[in-house]
Amino acid sequence: MQTPFSTSQNYIDEFNPVDYYQTYYAPGQGIFIDEWKEFVLQNLHETFGPGGVKGDVLIDFGAGPTIYNLLSACEVFKTIITSDFLEQNREQLEKWLRKDPNALDWTHVAKYVCGLEGDSNNWEKKEATLRRKVTKVLKCDALAEKPYGAEPMPQADCITSCLCLEVPSKDLEAFTNILKKLKELLKPGGHVVIQSVLNCTFYYVGTKWFSCLSLTKGELEKAFREAGYEIVKIKVIPRMDKSGMAIADQDSYYYVHARRPQK
Repeated sequence: MQTPFSTSQNYIDEFNPVDYYQTYYAPGQGIFIDEWKEFVLQNLHETFGPGGVKGDVLIDFGAGPTIYNLLSACEVFKTIITSDFLEQNREQLEKWLRKDPNALDWTHVAKYVCGLEGDSNNWEKKEATLRRKVTKVLKCDALAEKPYGAEPMPQADCITSCLCLEVPSKDLEAFTNILKKLKELLKPGGHVVIQSVLNCTFYYVGTKWFSCLSLTKGELEKAFREAGYEIVKIKVIPRMDKSGMAIADQDSYYYVHARRPQK
């Protein structure tokens, strides 16, 4: 049975970033705090580690209220631009950047990333580095012809996005079109690193229900190829912890590293 589609207005009216954090990332209770955290942060550690992807400009597209997928990248990029569609999410990002006492606490994630790098006690320096590298928090709209509107955007060496592109996409064509728009923001040869979920139809934020485009691995590969990318690596792992299936129903997680062709 086809599920209802959550519109942009649904998100504006109902998405609460604090509830999102509590549902998925809060220590001891978030359903993503173990399995997803380990998968996504290990992949980013490998992608942006020694000999990996680096450059001048990184754009994070559809960050939500989160900063975790920038913790490895901040060591190897000079400038980071983060962005989200929702004002309430951008407010949370700004709070974290200025060390507001009411900001969401990502210390546990920063310590984990630093542990991957060999010293979990280095987390305060890591957070300071990220705060220094993020130069802008912008509004982005995946459904707009130009996702950043009239904002002058530098061509990026890399674009990252986590748990975002399936949300505004009604179907595979819409998902593919978003990938095409992201490609135009990249330098020739630039990288895109997307991580998210497969075969997911819904997720909850607190008590609020939101739809998600259900994709298979084959559809994912098709979308990237039709969008004109060269796929460097695709990794899929099954969801092992089924305790939160009533909160979000994905059956697996994916990582895609692709490139815009040089020509």
